[in-house]
Amino acid sequence: MSIRLGFDGLTRAELLAVARGGQMIVLADEVVLRLTAQRAAIEEMVQSGVAVYGVSTGFGSLATTFVAPDQRRALQRALIRSHAAGVGPEVEVEVVRAMMVSRLTTLCSGVTGVQPSTALAYAAMLNAHITPVVYEYGSLGCSGDLAPLAHVALALMGEGDVILRDATRTSAAHALEAAGLEPVQLAEKEGLALLNGTDGMLGQLIMALEDGENLMAVADVSASLSIQALRGTDRVFIDELQALRPQVGQRKSAANLLALLADSHIVSSHLGDTTQVQDAYSLRCAPQVHGAARDTFTHASTVADIELASAIDNPSILPDGTLSSNGNFHGAPVAYVLDFLAIAVADVASMAERRTDRLLDVHRNYGLPPFLAHQAGVDSGLMIAQYTQAAMVSEMKRLAAPASVDSIPSSAMQEDHVSMGWHAARKLRRSLSAFADVLAIELVASSRAMALRAPLRASPAGAAVADLVNSVTGGPGPDRWLSPELSAVGELVRSGEILATVRQHLDIR
Repeated sequence: MSIRLGFDGLTRAELLAVARGGQMIVLADEVVLRLTAQRAAIEEMVQSGVAVYGVSTGFGSLATTFVAPDQRRALQRALIRSHAAGVGPEVEVEVVRAMMVSRLTTLCSGVTGVQPSTALAYAAMLNAHITPVVYEYGSLGCSGDLAPLAHVALALMGEGDVILRDATRTSAAHALEAAGLEPVQLAEKEGLALLNGTDGMLGQLIMALEDGENLMAVADVSASLSIQALRGTDRVFIDELQALRPQVGQRKSAANLLALLADSHIVSSHLGDTTQVQDAYSLRCAPQVHGAARDTFTHASTVADIELASAIDNPSILPDGTLSSNGNFHGAPVAYVLDFLAIAVADVASMAERRTDRLLDVHRNYGLPPFLAHQAGVDSGLMIAQYTQAAMVSEMKRLAAPASVDSIPSSAMQEDHVSMGWHAARKLRRSLSAFADVLAIELVASSRAMALRAPLRASPAGAAVADLVNSVTGGPGPDRWLSPELSAVGELVRSGEILATVRQHLDIR
């Protein structure tokens, strides 16, 4: 089933369905009619002889350089070729596809003045799973994600390299021909229209929201297992206490924890133990930290939805047909929330690592063996798994340093303040990958600890998760090669299988 791109644009779910799910996208007839009308306004300007930025002038600091009529289409081609200057590792296919879907929504908004045939060709390239090769470095997050989008436009012109559906690399010219598509011949203004947007950072934000929101639910699950394994209480999560500080995310996380701990034999087994007056902060304050992160994701979602519904180009065609210069391409709104999210997930990961360390410390784990080892001394248990977790948390803290405060002037000081939003997106992507593994290691430790607490059983949902994790890792026992076990549980986290197991018992979000 195809996704229809109409006047109302696309939702985040629809963008993800195309970028990650490979669904086809089609342009509504009314969109094609609107593009035809808006293109007429550009043609009038071309014929008028009036100096118009990007149509009859150069770009950036060359905006005052007049371009003769017979050179204006060459100007567009030259723009794409010169701006396709990325270097470094290749960007993931799903990121490039998300960027393309986002840019297509703006091309179809009617403010860019592209030919209908250009927008249709852009959609056709997506539908054919021809993904331009885009490189890590080249965007400053202002005037759009210029180099990444230029590499996409280059492929649209039949130049540069692309990745096919089967992951093979070939030339854009060959891929277009094999798919029965013609290279696009860019007309006046179209080169700018293909480049001037925050689409790379936005596409990555939308994917980060999906991934991060799932990981935040897993964080509640892993915390609930550690709380049980450390003989913690569920009393601190009751709604009467949370209502005293009614932060939305905090109450959601506390409700999750309360449900995840319900009917736990371990929790109920030590209610009368006077040696445990209060749990450590990494247990007791989990809803406050997890909840603050959840609220950050909610704010970022609002920004993403507004951005996805926006039409970002410079200059833009206004309803009266005039072409007006603007600064809507500046990535600050997206860059800020990308940085906020990196800060939030680093803090949640730090708390997860503290719970793992507590599980392994014989002085704080209430009767569990040192490092959850089978024969402490001969066996090291999960000692170095915690080192690995700590190393990733440390990396996440470095990645939490904001990119958006690091503006570097460019284009001979014409573009004297930039957002660095693309860089914020790239480091958040790395941080979320590390976050999944941090949670996986907590799950490995807490699940092993749960098995060592036998015959006491965890809550039904907690026991199901612990059994799943231990079935993959082997649970307690003599030392063995840990890396494959940690990777396997990381895959359970990323694939959604941990959450699916929980949701057979509880509906957590």
